[in-house]
Amino acid sequence: MGRKTLTRMDLSEAVFREVGLSRNESAQLVESVLEHMADALVRGEQVKISSFGTFTVREKSARIGRNPKTGEEVPIKPRRVLTFRPSHLMKERVAAGNRGR
Repeated sequence: MGRKTLTRMDLSEAVFREVGLSRNESAQLVESVLEHMADALVRGEQVKISSFGTFTVREKSARIGRNPKTGEEVPIKPRRVLTFRPSHLMKERVAAGNRGR
């Protein structure tokens, strides 16, 4: 079963069809929204999209990991990771899409 990927171009095409902006304006709008979201996440802010979900940056502390091949302990540096928590409406919508299978 092949999986489709939604791209920036797909989003800007949807804006073009639904809103009626030119293709160029639609692409600029999508880029602007994504840039605002990325900037907020870099600053450590939450990005909450109602009925969709919440993007959050989480700080992970340093820890000792293990190489599964050799069993050797390896230090893992502290880092920031991006997390996404879908809204309950999005969870329900996705689950409803599975019922047809």
